[in-house]
Order: sequence, then structure tokens, then C-alpha cells
Amino acid sequence: MKYSFLVLFAFVSINTFAQSTTKTENIILITLDGYRWQELFTGADSLLIKEKKFTEDPAGIKSLYGGITPEERREKLMPFFWKTIATQGQLYGNRAYGNQVNCSNTMWFSYPGYSEILCGFADDERIDSNKKKDNPNVTVLEFLNKTKTYNGKVAAFSSWDVTPFIVNETRSGIPVNGGYETAREKKLSDREVFLNELQATIPGFWGNVRQDAFTHNYALEYMKKHRPKVVFISYGETDDFAHDGSYDHYLKAANRTDYFIQQLWNWVQSQPEYKNKTTFLITTDHGRGTQPIETWRNHGDEIPGADQIWLAIMGPDTPALGELKEAGQLYQNQVAKTAAALLGVQYTNEKKVGEVVPRAIRTTPVSK
Repeated sequence: MKYSFLVLFAFVSINTFAQSTTKTENIILITLDGYRWQELFTGADSLLIKEKKFTEDPAGIKSLYGGITPEERREKLMPFFWKTIATQGQLYGNRAYGNQVNCSNTMWFSYPGYSEILCGFADDERIDSNKKKDNPNVTVLEFLNKTKTYNGKVAAFSSWDVTPFIVNETRSGIPVNGGYETAREKKLSDREVFLNELQATIPGFWGNVRQDAFTHNYALEYMKKHRPKVVFISYGETDDFAHDGSYDHYLKAANRTDYFIQQLWNWVQSQPEYKNKTTFLITTDHGRGTQPIETWRNHGDEIPGADQIWLAIMGPDTPALGELKEAGQLYQNQVAKTAAALLGVQYTNEKKVGEVVPRAIRTTPVSK
């Protein structure tokens, strides 16, 4: 009985959004790689801060992100999420209330997670590694790019160099700037020239993942120049600092990404073609471990809890429900169809895709 509201809203949503006119004309799909629901909903973990092997400066981190209550800690860590999204949008995945979001794939690492997010279904048979191989499945990005309305108006940016293969850049025709790629257009803006030069001259932390500041600024500059209608932005530092066992840098990366998302939102709301016409969907590709404490660094099917994720939605068609505090179950495979539905598009694929998030879209018709 506790999940019955999902069935009811799913039925209503599926049968009405196609006849309704949504206000959303643009979708920004954002991911924070491997960012745990625990930090999003309860803030910095005091046990991990106390562990010197994970946090070099416990006192400094505590002063930045510490607090007596989970609400205080999470707002310090992710102020935009909790001051803006929590008041204007929806946040799913606080398992303290039985509000659950999970991967439906059984792998619980990046390529399968991103493929599930973008395609709307898990493919455990063909997507079972992080190897640089083109995704055989069509993503919602490619699906939209094939339509008259969105053709040539879809783009992707990622800190991870495998993302061009997940999106299947060659087949889809979608421009993807991933890893240490530079802006490659014939006519570059002054800022793009600067970013290209800077990226080539500063030290990198990891071989196949660049700093998120480059991903963010390449994406923002592209949006300013080309005004795309569908953009996928995948930030990666949270996952890689976690694998390094650096909890302080993991927290700082999350805080920076929160700022990047705020900057994107503020810019979108300052532009006539985007203002009050754009929906942000924000999620993660997988979770991480919790017990024993060392498993926070890792994920995968051998790590309990690594399938536990979260989802945030904010835009003109999404009721401002804030943090969902009632029991319910959502899955990663619901993101793709939800993104398309917000644009008023019925999304299908060769396999059955997850249904629209039940309360992500108002069920009463609205006019553009």
C-alpha cells in the first residue's frame, strides 16, 4: 500500500503528458559521478572527517561543512540544492524516509549507470565494463537529435573520456566534449582559446578524467554561443577523489559542483530563450559503500549500497514539492523518459524504458 501513490501517479502521468503542452523547451541533464545520497541528504560524514587517512585537515573541513544537524551540514555542503532546488523543485532519495532511488542495472559502476540514465533501461549483457566501446543502444539524446525540433541542438560535456562512446558520438552526430578534449570549432571565442591553453598547461590529477572546472566552462561557453535545447553535463571529480580516498577533496568537489549548477541556473534564468522554459534533471550514475567505513571509496556489485542513488528535478512544469519524505521507489531508468516527457515528447526505445517520474510533471494542461 505504501507505494500505491506511485502507481496512481504513473498512470495519470503517462496518459496525460502526451496531450498536455509543457512549458519546458530545454533540458539540462546533469550528473555528479559517484556522489552518495548520504552526503546529499545528511551532509559531511563526521566519521570520515575524523579518519586522518581520509581527511588531511579534519578541523578545517569541520569548520567548512560541519554542523549539529543533518540539515545544517547538508546546506553548508550543497547550498544551491537546499536553498533553491529544495524550495523550487523536487529531491528524491532520502532513504531515512523510505524514499528510494536505485540503479536497475546490476553492475553499479559508471558506463552501465550512464547508459541506463541516457537510454532508459539497463543492458547488463552488452554494457558490462568501462571500456571505450561505442554504446550499441540509442540514448534519449540521440533520439531527440533525430527529431526536427532538436536536430543539431543537442550537446554533451563530460570530465570522463569514455562519455563520447556512451553517447556514441560517431553514430549519433551529437558533439561531445569529454576528458581532456579541447573546444574544436573553427571559430573559437576568446574564452575557449583561454580554456584550451589552460587545460594543456596545468597538471591533471587523473589520466582519463579532467578537472570539472573545464567541463563546466566549456559547456557554459558552448551554451552562450550555440543556444542548444538539450545539454548533458557530467561532472566527475567526486568519484575520482573518492577512489583516491580523499574525503576532504570529495566534499570540496561536491561543493564546487553545487556552485557550478547554481551558475548554470542563474545564467539560464537570465536568458530570454531559457528563462522559465528550462528544466534541470540532476542525478548520479551509482552510489558508494558505507559499511565497513572503507567501502565509501568504492562501488560495484560487490559493495552493498552502491546501487543507491538520488534524483533532483527543477523547472517550470515540476511542482515544488521539495524533499520527498514519503516512502516510494524510483529507478535510474526513469530519467530518460522523464526528460523527453518534460519536452512533450513520447520517448521509446528498442527495449522497454522506465516510466516518467510520477510527480515530475503537472498533470493539468498548461500553455507555453
